[in-house]
Order: sequence, then structure tokens, then C-alpha cells
Amino acid sequence: MTVTRCAKVTVTFIIGEMKNLEKEIQLEYIRASGPGGQNVNKVATAVQLRFDVTNSPSLAADIKARLIKLAGKRMTDDGVLIIEASKFRTQEKNREDAIERLNELVKKASEKPKLRHKTKPTKASKEERLKGKKKRGEIKKMRGDRQGFE
Repeated sequence: MTVTRCAKVTVTFIIGEMKNLEKEIQLEYIRASGPGGQNVNKVATAVQLRFDVTNSPSLAADIKARLIKLAGKRMTDDGVLIIEASKFRTQEKNREDAIERLNELVKKASEKPKLRHKTKPTKASKEERLKGKKKRGEIKKMRGDRQGFE
């Protein structure tokens, strides 16, 4: 496997507080599997984006925690997020795709989840539930009092 590293990458992020993220991203170019003919064995078009979430000074602690949870299997034991992009046949498009996917993940992780407000069951729903239980109990009670069938 041939790995090429990119020295300088221009990355545009949607969220303003993450301007420093472009310095923390590592892009590696690897050979992609799939269609491409003879070219697939010569050119490293797939992109492997690495972003160290746990050691990132650009992200707040709560965003890091949500990002780790959202990343799932893409997160290594060391806390590095790995995104592989090989959808397109060109390096540029795969790089843009990987960066866009990271951007979407960070954007989703930066949204605070809604707090759940506890609700109490209404009086009518309680009565309905008890009525159903009572009816079921009566049906079961009738099963035991069968005389003359022994």
C-alpha cells in the first residue's frame, strides 16, 4: 500500500469556532478498491482523514464527548477519528468528501440535545389502564371457576 501525505490543505469549516481544525487534520492518500480500470493500481485516489478528537484544543469537552459517541466504529482506541473517502475517482473530490463528512459530524456533535421533560399520565389514562386491568382480571378469574368439567 502506497501512502502519500499532503503538506498543506485548505479546509473551510461552517462553524466559526473551528478555524484551527485545519491544522489538526491529517490526510493520507491510499489506493482505492473498486472501479477505475488499470488506473486503480497506479494512483492513490482514496483519502483517509485522521483527526485526533481527544487531544484537540479547538473543541469543547462536551462536543468531544458527543463526537466520540457519534463516530462509533470510526473512532480508534487512542481517540483518533478516521474517515475514509473513496466514493469518487479523483483525489480532490475524495478529499472534499472526507472533509465535508468530518464537518457534518462536528456540526451534529455541536448541537446540544434537547432535555426530556417528565410528564405525568392524565387521570383519564390512569382510569383507562385500571379498567383494562380489571377486565383482564375478570377474564382470568372466570377461567378458574369452571365446575362440572373435571
